[in-house]
Amino acid sequence: MIGASEDEKVNFYTAMYHAFINPTIYMDEDYNYKGLDQNVHVANGFTNYTTFSLWDTYRALHPLFNIIQPKRNGDMIQSMLAHYDQSTLHMLPVWSNSANENWCMSGYHSVAVIADALIKGNAPFNVNKALDACIATATHKSYDGIGAYMDKGYIPVDKNGTGASTTLEYAYDDWAIAQMAKKLNRMDVYNDFIKRSANYKNVFDPTVGFMRGRLSDGSFKKEFDPLSTSGQGFIEGNSWNYTLFVPRDPGSLIQLMGGKKKFTHYLDTLFTMHLPDKFFEETEDITRDGIIGGYVHGNEPSHHVVYLYNWTDEPWKTQQTVRMILKNQYHTGPAGLGGNDDTGQMSAWYIFSEMGFYPEAPGSDVYQIGSPGVKAAALHLENGNTFSIEAINQSDKNVYVKKIELNGKPLNRLSITHDEIMNGGKLIFYMSPKHGK
Repeated sequence: MIGASEDEKVNFYTAMYHAFINPTIYMDEDYNYKGLDQNVHVANGFTNYTTFSLWDTYRALHPLFNIIQPKRNGDMIQSMLAHYDQSTLHMLPVWSNSANENWCMSGYHSVAVIADALIKGNAPFNVNKALDACIATATHKSYDGIGAYMDKGYIPVDKNGTGASTTLEYAYDDWAIAQMAKKLNRMDVYNDFIKRSANYKNVFDPTVGFMRGRLSDGSFKKEFDPLSTSGQGFIEGNSWNYTLFVPRDPGSLIQLMGGKKKFTHYLDTLFTMHLPDKFFEETEDITRDGIIGGYVHGNEPSHHVVYLYNWTDEPWKTQQTVRMILKNQYHTGPAGLGGNDDTGQMSAWYIFSEMGFYPEAPGSDVYQIGSPGVKAAALHLENGNTFSIEAINQSDKNVYVKKIELNGKPLNRLSITHDEIMNGGKLIFYMSPKHGK
């Protein structure tokens, strides 16, 4: 970082330190380690890792590794595949640590980590075997509502208390598997899983405009409070936030919710509402410190939300709100985070957003443009290239992006690709105190 204040440097490099703590190496110096089956295994050709808090880290931490530490991320995926081989259930990790599977997270987001690496060309593993492992995991009918999900297209909340949010998480993983299958030209698999990925529509209730828990008989749960996190079918979040959990297809979500004008109003309301005190009596993990309006930054399911403004007619609101979140949620000192860092995810969000772009949908090679908090930074990549970022006229007031240049040429879009980063070069933001309309 160039030209940063002391506090900005402390925040940035503390975030970098946090991002590198987990996952952790789990083997002896001779590459022996105890596997999930409790037997001793040898990590042949890779470093074995553990501490996979995947519901958190698939969103930004592993995508960050795919840029700055792709070799480590490749080793982490090989560790996941070894876990699969040792699993009596033939499933990839959900939340694994030290030869144990904790089964305590929604979804099976190792598939999103694997898809993100494969799509971005960082796949030092047997890619077809990896896809087969993803398929086996996604079709394990006895695990956490997958059977009902496959049969009905949603998980009934009278059978599974987190059925609404888990349906949304599974639909995301389905999309990630579809991207892998398409890349590998396994179009039968692609067709199956891209169809499954639309299951998020099955828990959207157009009469109220929110995602909503659905019962076994097909009806929506009668008792409904979109602000409540208790008894509504969602885990670590409410319907207000989870309704926006379609990060890989914002266009379809916007259409489902009534068009760009209504969608923008929804986002505006989320960031400006006032939550009643009773909300915090039942909310897992999060205090007011981790919430802006009704937007929960201190927990992971909403981390892509601010970048959804890019899909509306007012993308400058992404720029404005990103900078507000950076200033509001990240500070120096012992209370510097508005939530649990969750093995690096909160910090990875900060690092990406400070640099001016974010992986809205891991499993895609596209990053959404925001508003850089840094004046200048350089990524020295493992392939020998350097990708530099400069924000001209960047200040606390100049939060809006007037124009962008990539390698001296105008970047006339609100996104940048993985290859454009990894090929090296320079991204220049020209900042302004006024937004364009």
